[in-house]
Amino acid sequence: QVQLQESGPGLVAPSQTLSLTCTVSGGSITYTYYYWSWIRQPPGKGLEWIGYIGNRGNTYYSPSLKSRTSISRDTSKNQFTLQLSSVTPEDTAVYYCARSSTDSRYYTRLQEYDYWGQGTQVTVSS
Repeated sequence: QVQLQESGPGLVAPSQTLSLTCTVSGGSITYTYYYWSWIRQPPGKGLEWIGYIGNRGNTYYSPSLKSRTSISRDTSKNQFTLQLSSVTPEDTAVYYCARSSTDSRYYTRLQEYDYWGQGTQVTVSS
């Protein structure tokens, strides 16, 4: 059973960099054909796909967030990390990490993913 767990600060000051880590257990992030995504849901809004890192370490980001987003991985710890720079209060959301077996760019529901974490609330405020 694959499990994902998000971790990171729950409060980030405006203009700073949000950094979250997803720890994966029950399966390697280097297994072929899987995509490891970051997704968020702002209060009162729908799910927003942020980006993913593939099993070969290839990345793809949402065009609207690309200039501020970086996703990386540590294969020795079976973790992948999201960094979102220059945050504003509009980046306040519940952030999820998830795994899919196909390109997840157009997913709109968590249930479309194979597995996902419980989510972590991140608030951007001074």
